[in-house]
Amino acid sequence: MRILALTNLYPNPVQPHRASFNRHQFRLLSERHALQVIAPTLWVDEWQQGKRSGVRIPAPRRVVNEGIVVDHPRYWYTPKLLRGFYGHFFKASVKKTFDRAVEEFAPDLVFSPWTYPDGWAAVQLAHRHGLPAVIQVHGSDVRQLDQFGAREGGTRQALVQADGVVAVSAELARRVVGLGAAEDSVRVIIDGVDKQVFHPGPRDDARRQLGLDPQIRHLLFIGNLLDVKGVDILLQAGRILQGKRSDWQLHLIGDGKRRAALVRLAESLDVAERVVFHGSLPHHTLPTWLQAADLFVLPSRSEGIPNVLLEASACGTPYVASAVGGIPEIAALGASRLVPPEQPAVLAEAIGAMLDAPPAPPASGPRDRTQAVEVLSCFLEETRQRHVARSVSHHRAA
Repeated sequence: MRILALTNLYPNPVQPHRASFNRHQFRLLSERHALQVIAPTLWVDEWQQGKRSGVRIPAPRRVVNEGIVVDHPRYWYTPKLLRGFYGHFFKASVKKTFDRAVEEFAPDLVFSPWTYPDGWAAVQLAHRHGLPAVIQVHGSDVRQLDQFGAREGGTRQALVQADGVVAVSAELARRVVGLGAAEDSVRVIIDGVDKQVFHPGPRDDARRQLGLDPQIRHLLFIGNLLDVKGVDILLQAGRILQGKRSDWQLHLIGDGKRRAALVRLAESLDVAERVVFHGSLPHHTLPTWLQAADLFVLPSRSEGIPNVLLEASACGTPYVASAVGGIPEIAALGASRLVPPEQPAVLAEAIGAMLDAPPAPPASGPRDRTQAVEVLSCFLEETRQRHVARSVSHHRAA
């Protein structure tokens, strides 16, 4: 099968660490099928990153990443305005590149791991060429429609018109069916972990490698610094925790538009000396951080199935996380404790309890990512075959 992937969630020359989960998924898919990627770059991100680092995407905006041909057209849109038209902006920005890919690559199916605007545009462009389209739903793309109401119409249309929908949790599957997706077109596929990369390791060795103080407890957060991740709640919990114990340090790995505000919040809460903002780090360094940490913390307000919790579980790292989205579905795969979101005091208590008496990791953790991608591969092939069968049936009826 020949798969054309369309998503802005993929690494590019100015954001080399972007959406590593898709990079790994696409690499594994490319071992089974011919795969080509169209990964538009947001013009604002490209401009801002270019100003900071001087890095530009060279003409003709095509690179080869891990053996995969990747096109990076520029995605033109109006930041924070006209959100209901983002699908049309996205479609217009990638149309020329998409049409060329169809002509040159001749795909059998279009795959888009994000609902709107990416998936909406993917469905529109794929159907225009008579191709089936599959959308993968990750969480925030359908769980935060109440915050971004202008996206709802395009999101519903994408889910209704898609030939297949992959949901990374059963909770998300129920949600997309509620939004109009045909139940028989939805498949739950919980992701796996690259266990050759994420596995238990000696904590002392990892701390020496990272230069961490071996005499204190190290808390870890990995993720985008956005409101939805609840880092502000974590900092408030840190202030409470600081009143009870002084043997800890919090490491925040990731970047995002809330970073400056979170730095100011840490200072105002008088926890800045205990909090280290590391920024974005290469994905290959994350196993060492997880092995070094005493506890991973994910205080999100909304989630699908966070890959980072599967990775923590694979490393044997205990974690505290919000009981939101699909997280309860994977809690048994790790040494976990779940708490309600938006409650700093409860979070602080859970962190202290887990530091003092962490549970033993379960005997069986998350599955290997190759297994998850094999299931995804089968679903994509099934969707393609259903599309072919419908096309033949319609042709005969005509």
